[in-house]
This record gives sequence, structure tokens and C-alpha cells, in this order.
Amino acid sequence: MHPHRGIETVTYMLSGNVNHKDSIGNSGTIGACDVQWMTAGSGILHEEMPQEPEEGKLEGFQLWVNLPAKLKMTGPRYQEVKASQIPEIALSEGVQVKFIAGEVNGVKGPVTEIFTDPEYLDVSLEEGNSFDHNLPEGHTVLAYVFEGEGVFDEEETQVSATHLVIFSEGESVKIHTENKPVRFLLISDKPLNEPIARYGPFVMNTPEEIEEALRDLQKGTFVK
Repeated sequence: MHPHRGIETVTYMLSGNVNHKDSIGNSGTIGACDVQWMTAGSGILHEEMPQEPEEGKLEGFQLWVNLPAKLKMTGPRYQEVKASQIPEIALSEGVQVKFIAGEVNGVKGPVTEIFTDPEYLDVSLEEGNSFDHNLPEGHTVLAYVFEGEGVFDEEETQVSATHLVIFSEGESVKIHTENKPVRFLLISDKPLNEPIARYGPFVMNTPEEIEEALRDLQKGTFVK
């Protein structure tokens, strides 16, 4: 068991299984293409135990999403989404998208009610294809390339796995492939423009709030 405060953690599995449980009574197993979206808020104790795969490999991602100051001490919340609940559509021939959070062409991801209104897409392009995507206004955007190779800028720079692309400000992104397919996470979110104080699993706004989290942990009052 380990603590979290002030953030949300998003676990997205590609293959293998992870057992989990927490201090507010949630427990279970997430497997291939399942998602666990946990709002730590004021404080939660959480355990994740990756399981040795019988065959293949254990592979997935965990993203931390910062909470705004006014919601740092909100009540913990938990969403578990099974692979069968995640929409996957072909936007065109050779372009496949899984919608974890956000909306494209009227298709909505199952993870909802997140304050910063994120988009979280798993995009696959076959060679010789392109993906054009209009962005929510004011969002910060990144792409994490984890399979293959694609072009993510106007300079025709080839980006291969495993690299992270951080986009500049704009209204849309256009990604295309040439001789190889590519698969990447496209993630965008509303910037908070607030100070950040981080210590291990705590992400707050001030050092004093970090010290308070440590005191609460020591006194046994961390989980409200």
C-alpha cells in the first residue's frame, strides 16, 4: 500500500494483468485494454500488484493528472472501465482509434466527469495514412509513440518508438505515416497554470501542503 494525494492516476493496460485494492474498499483486476482512473483527492492508500504473465509480456501505462487547487482535497473516487466499454472505431481505412476519454466525431470515451476535461486516445495508423484531429481550445497536447514510426510535425521529422512528442500551441494536429505503421497515445488536457509542489506520490501547490500530507500520514489521519 502506498499513498496518493492531489492527483488522479490513470492506468491503461495493453497486455497482462494487475491486481489492485485501495483504502476506500475498491479491489479487482485490470487486464488487456482495461482502464483504471483513480481520483486520489484528499488522500487514498493504493496497492497495484502486476501479475507474472503466463505468456507474452506485461505492458501498460500510468499517467498522473494534476488536480486544481480547489479540488486537491476533494473526496477520493474510482472508475474502472473494461475493454468492452471502450469504443474503438475506424475513422478511415488504416486509421483506428480507441476512445478512453474525450470525444471525436460524436464518439465519447467512457471515462467522464474529470475536471480538466482531458482527451486520451489510443491511435493506430497503417503505413501511408494520416490522422487529422481538432483540439479542444487551450489544451496542452502530447503524443507518446510506443510502436512503429510516424511524422508529427511540419518539418517531416520521423519519430519512432519509444519517444514523447510535445506539441506547440495550435488548433489541430496532423500525424502521418510513410513506410511503417505507428501506434501512439494522444493526450490533451487543460493547463492549470498553478504552482506545483511535488514529493513522491503527493502533488500539491505549496511545500506546506506537502508537509501537512506527511504529518497526516504519520498521525494516521491521511484517509479522511
